[in-house]
Amino acid sequence: MKKSTLILAAVSAATICAGAQAPMSQDDFIRAAESTVNGVVSVKSFATPQMQQGYSSMDPFMGDPLFEYFFGSPRRQQPQQPRQQQPAEQRQVGLGSGVIITDDGYIVTNNHVIDGAERLEVTLNDNRNFTATVVGTDPVTDLALIKIEAPDLHVIPMGDSDDLRLGEWVLAVGNPFGFTSTVTSGIVSAKARNISTTTQTPGNGGIEAYIQTDAAVNRGNSGGALVDLRGRLVGINTAIYSQTGTYAGCSFAIPTSIVQKVVSDLRQFGTVQRAFLGISFVELSPELISQKDIKGTTQGVYVAEVQDRSAARRADLRTGDVIVAINGIPVTGTARLQEIMARLSPGDDIVIDFFRDGKPQQAQVTLRNRDGNTDVTRPETAMGVLGAMFRSADEDVLRRLEISRGVEVTLTPDEGLFSRAGIGNGFIITAINGQRVATADDIEKIFTTVRALPAGEEKVMFISGVYPTGKQAYYAIDLAR
Repeated sequence: MKKSTLILAAVSAATICAGAQAPMSQDDFIRAAESTVNGVVSVKSFATPQMQQGYSSMDPFMGDPLFEYFFGSPRRQQPQQPRQQQPAEQRQVGLGSGVIITDDGYIVTNNHVIDGAERLEVTLNDNRNFTATVVGTDPVTDLALIKIEAPDLHVIPMGDSDDLRLGEWVLAVGNPFGFTSTVTSGIVSAKARNISTTTQTPGNGGIEAYIQTDAAVNRGNSGGALVDLRGRLVGINTAIYSQTGTYAGCSFAIPTSIVQKVVSDLRQFGTVQRAFLGISFVELSPELISQKDIKGTTQGVYVAEVQDRSAARRADLRTGDVIVAINGIPVTGTARLQEIMARLSPGDDIVIDFFRDGKPQQAQVTLRNRDGNTDVTRPETAMGVLGAMFRSADEDVLRRLEISRGVEVTLTPDEGLFSRAGIGNGFIITAINGQRVATADDIEKIFTTVRALPAGEEKVMFISGVYPTGKQAYYAIDLAR
């Protein structure tokens, strides 16, 4: 039997709206397309040959893959050149899409679209180009938030994916194969779809609770918009299921019920504030029901293990319980449980409905983070700890300042070590601890090295650089605080 391939990246096709909604006309499709096409951008990823090696280590075309990033493989998109030829030259290694969610430049896309990129270039529908900075990423949901500096952008309003109904018309907007501003149509084929469980293939280790549609999606659609006929964003196109690597009728999008939570956390904290119930679970099946002699319900998730010092332990959940609802929302399977939990944060109070020995039970508990508390989690990256974002300085800026290389500080929020030290936006970092820096990755490596120093050693980053005015400055950042 031919093995199918799951391709992370996007989502086209046919039928009618269900339920008591008003009949849809051609004008509804036209209005939805015209109102959203300017809110979707093209995202190009650039990296040096050294960075491309990082991509190739997880190249989906190596061996016998089951998952393929829809963003595309650098090996297919850009034949690798010998290292001795222009070793420092940046090259385009991929193409994806993104959705504008604020008029001042915040854009949501897929994490696999930007993962490993040294530079990101965003092109609007009117052909304007911008360099984007990464605000935050979440590999667990395959989402990323990036930003460009541009005012009065066209925003696609956020819709509620919970309101979607099976058979409802949706549009997929993106840049398949580089064909910009492409709109395809389809219907909602399923909700809360877990691809790995359904296809019996290895998962990507993240949350899988997709909207399945038959809207045509291909390479380049990754990170694009899935919208309803009112022009509201209901999902981010992410994956297809195919035997050939191109669209074959099954496309998948991350629902906005998850997107809104992730984007809000990335913007506010730099990392997702993820709540954990603290259980290992299995979706109910006829075989499991018979094997465990489960009574009272045929849908839900079976609690296989309860972790110590977890919210589930505090709620007195036990192995063998079957969770059927959280906060009144039915838990029909593992994907639905993941979707519900992805919306919640540490500190949230929830009500769990479950069956034990065939009898309905209910418990209340306060959710905790992975560390067992409700504290805000900060990303353990240079960007998260230092409280800043970085990008390689533009060539014209380097020439004007008469320096050969450097990394520009593009954003310093009120919180973070850079802000406390007085480092401002636009500062060009030229060296840290005597080492020249040219990319954000250089800063990350030095940061990781200093943080890993044993106790008793001086964990300080001595930073030198120059402001756009030509003023040189020096700072000391103590990472031991």
